Amino acid sequence: MKIASGAERQLRGASHFVIILARTDIRYDSEYIINHMKSVQKMPDELVEMLVGSFKNFQENKLKLLENERTLFDWSSKQTYIALANMMAAAAQIGIDSTPIEGFNFDDVHSLLESEGLLENKKFKPSVMAAFGYRKEGPRRPKTRKNLSEIVQWV
Repeated sequence: MKIASGAERQLRGASHFVIILARTDIRYDSEYIINHMKSVQKMPDELVEMLVGSFKNFQENKLKLLENERTLFDWSSKQTYIALANMMAAAAQIGIDSTPIEGFNFDDVHSLLESEGLLENKKFKPSVMAAFGYRKEGPRRPKTRKNLSEIVQWV
């Protein structure tokens, strides 16, 4: 598949394929953030004002997310991996195999989703993909992993 070479094999065998999108409008002062605090979390205006200031400091000074659009998108994209991990863990719990996929041409996938009207007027960009389904055959070779002690240091 031209636009998602990393998904080519998985797309043929997957019963479900998910493209997880990251928000682009997550600046501390965005309409999305303010509306979420006021309408979803039902925060009073004084608390919203205080939290917006804290969020500004977090984005601007602590993580330096406002240096450019890409930095903010990369952070937003990292947040999607939390959802991805939960989806894959939940699938595994009920015996469904899954594969995370980053091997895709960002510009091509973005253009395809945009042409289908799926990016809500540029409020989203593709972050990561995942294939889900039941395995027909066992793996071609057993998985190999390093020992936990080689990759984790308990302090």
